Amino acid sequence: MVKNVYSSETYGNRLSPTSPDEIFKKGSTTYYYSTKLFPAKIRKEVTQLYNFVRIADDYVDAVPQNTKGFMDFKNEYYRVLSGEESDNEVITDFVELSQRKQFKNEWVDAFLYSMEMDTRKSTYENLDELNTYLYGSAEVIGLMMNRVMDVSQNADDSARYLGKAMQFINFIRDIDEDLDLKRTYFPVEDLESFGLSGLTRGEARRKPKQFKSFVRSQIHLYFKWQKRAELGFEFIPKNMRIAVKTASDMYLWTAKEIYKNPFIVYDLKIKPSWSKVLLNGLKNTMQAYNPLSRSKITKAVVKDTPSA
Repeated sequence: MVKNVYSSETYGNRLSPTSPDEIFKKGSTTYYYSTKLFPAKIRKEVTQLYNFVRIADDYVDAVPQNTKGFMDFKNEYYRVLSGEESDNEVITDFVELSQRKQFKNEWVDAFLYSMEMDTRKSTYENLDELNTYLYGSAEVIGLMMNRVMDVSQNADDSARYLGKAMQFINFIRDIDEDLDLKRTYFPVEDLESFGLSGLTRGEARRKPKQFKSFVRSQIHLYFKWQKRAELGFEFIPKNMRIAVKTASDMYLWTAKEIYKNPFIVYDLKIKPSWSKVLLNGLKNTMQAYNPLSRSKITKAVVKDTPSA
């Protein structure tokens, strides 16, 4: 029997891709090409993890928002978790993976809670409030990735920081896109400290100096988290470290591009090309298998990072 990838014909406002690989590629070209550097078995499991979180996120990011689709997806997950059968391949594959790799149920609960927050919350008053969202939407994904790769729990703290850092760059890169969803992920008190009432194009153009300073301050926070994340790379086996570091490097590249010109977030969505991702992967492969270059891995994030 051919399994259904989704519980409905469409999700969000786009036609559903028909295979797990297509879901992944459509959702994130950076992750998609970076994961080609994983061993085949690991790549399959990463795809199963990514597709579960991607579909849930796409429901709540749709225009108009597909709250019912998300709730149906969430309820189907809990039914499968309780032992019921389902023809939703994404959910059944994820539940099997989560049980085999011993994901904590609390991690998935936190993820789904953060996705549900997107259906009812549009602003965050302070960083503590935002951190609740970041934990569920990103940090737990880092923890799940560590279990997929069978990485020591000594690296869990760094995995959380990597997920958090990458998500934060998504927020910065997608400022304009999120405004269409009537969302701002940056704390109100941080915006006000820079004299900004919001992040609309009009506000940014009226206060260009304040806007650029604000965006760069947020990127410096990303740099801080990214450095913490890099400390965990030594725990990742080198045949998997290559893919993780490549994805990490591409987010660092994105951050630096926006840092140079913060207004670019209103003009285009900054993403590395597939060739840049794979060339960076080749560089990381050479470093991973060259003992003389190994120490560069933990230092790479510092190089060319703008100073505060």
